Amino acid sequence: MKNFDLEYPRPQFKRENWLNLNGLWSFLFDDENVGEKGEFYAEFPCAKAIYVPFTYETKMSGVGDETAHRAVWYNRKFSLSDEDVNEGILLHFEGSDFYTKVWINGKFVGENIGGYHRFSFDITNFVNVGNNDITVKVEDSLSLEQPRGKQRYRTENFACWYVQTTGIWKTVWIERAGDKRFNHVKITTNYDNKSVRFDYDLSLVGSQLAQNQCFAKTIISFEGRTIFETRTKLNPGANGLTVLIEDDADFYPWSPDTPNLYDVQFNLYFNDELVDRVDSYFGIRKISISGDKILLNNQPINLKMVLDQGYWKDSHLTAPSGQALLDDINATFEYGYNAVRKHQKIEDERYLYLCDNLGLLVWSEMANAYAFTDKAVSYFTDEWKKIVIQNHNHPSIITWVPFNESWGFSNLGSNINEQNFANSMYLFTKVLDPTRPVVSNDGWQQVMTDIITIHEYRHDADEVLNAYTDEELKILNGQIPYSCNNKLLADGYKYNGQPVIMSEYGGITYYKECNEKGDWGYGGVKSEQDFINKFAEITETVGKIPYISGYCYTQITDVQQEMNGLLYESREPKFSKEGMKAIKEINDRMYKK
Repeated sequence: MKNFDLEYPRPQFKRENWLNLNGLWSFLFDDENVGEKGEFYAEFPCAKAIYVPFTYETKMSGVGDETAHRAVWYNRKFSLSDEDVNEGILLHFEGSDFYTKVWINGKFVGENIGGYHRFSFDITNFVNVGNNDITVKVEDSLSLEQPRGKQRYRTENFACWYVQTTGIWKTVWIERAGDKRFNHVKITTNYDNKSVRFDYDLSLVGSQLAQNQCFAKTIISFEGRTIFETRTKLNPGANGLTVLIEDDADFYPWSPDTPNLYDVQFNLYFNDELVDRVDSYFGIRKISISGDKILLNNQPINLKMVLDQGYWKDSHLTAPSGQALLDDINATFEYGYNAVRKHQKIEDERYLYLCDNLGLLVWSEMANAYAFTDKAVSYFTDEWKKIVIQNHNHPSIITWVPFNESWGFSNLGSNINEQNFANSMYLFTKVLDPTRPVVSNDGWQQVMTDIITIHEYRHDADEVLNAYTDEELKILNGQIPYSCNNKLLADGYKYNGQPVIMSEYGGITYYKECNEKGDWGYGGVKSEQDFINKFAEITETVGKIPYISGYCYTQITDVQQEMNGLLYESREPKFSKEGMKAIKEINDRMYKK
């Protein structure tokens, strides 16, 4: 069994020298939003403690207050050595929701808007040798304009919307990166040409990039054996390198069955001095569309996905540990799934690292807003761009999904302006990453899309089969409403022969144990055998619809009041070992020739 690094926050872009700032911070609420005027960043008031990266709403934070607060403040000390301060120092936030401001030693460093992407500040000019002070303010709201995903926008939980997430909810850390460094390396693989391209984004503070001053040394290896090494002179403007794998013996494609990963080391030299080193990896695979088939490495693949909202009982959107992320992936495999639809959440990058290593396919879906305004459009566009760029290099991600079920739109079915926005995000995503399919609006009222997706929660097998196999295929062709009184296609759009995925179905509520928060779900059953019978019936019905080539069952775990998981929210199994095996066998039988 491979040993995974479950501590480093960005396993695909690793440097040696880093400091984890997770742990106990001072914390306070600022409901009147007076902290900046009162200069909390200069002298932090008496406060309670919070355990970062868990938000104050969670039990694991040590606060456990689920009410909404307008503004919150954090403060802690950290220490740096002489060696640290002489180098470029970066402060990283993997996730902080929603409007974050940062001060170091009382001086304002910068700000960020958005809750789901990562962001960084160069704090070299703000830190001292020895003790330093960091203060963070985060403002949040119940605004419908914010990309919030499944976070509630009311003061209480309702339907399938859950307790809000406010403030720091992923790792905060400091990295000694140097003032001449790689900011980012975009990795694009080409399965057909057996090649990989690296596009280098550099930071050369205080330096002019002149001839022969700067070059990258790139070393590719597989299972410890070096297969490629080269020096690339870096010039002003775009810098890139394309590597062809000429020897067939060195070509190891990535797939779920064989998740082969190449290691790559990027070394940056300036005036023949090594100034930065980053360790990374990549997988060579191809995801494409041919007619009504999804192809992986030019071979048809049937997706057997499970919906995963990434909530935990005592820590909500934040994984309680790296091991918890691994356990969720293992549970996904244990129930017979080969893919996961990460629903309305951008997951911890360590999760994607584990999916890359273990071969779990991922549909990556943005957290949506619930209003269509200029501000909402601006928030969404800015953050979605950052997310696609930050997660581009992960081979496990095979599909981008900007929107779900027309959330954030008032009438996508017929409003041309709203359709233009959805289409612009489809095209924008294709510009940022032309290598993956894009589903512009998962579920219904679909506009431009590479894959048609259906959400169907009826449990009567005959009714469902008849609805999707009539002679005119009225649902597929957008002629009649089918779910929540919505048509599958927006006005003016038609089915063009794309692959079709049942991207939500099931949601069977198992009433073995109802909690005090509710039992929301679909078509409840009261025994393990009843669940298995119902699960088999509706899953096999999906398999009988001839044009559907994959599905996504709702869902892997319970979430707060939503009780339709295969596991409890605590990750305790709902079923006996025999029951779990029966569910896996049903999935294993699907799409067998």
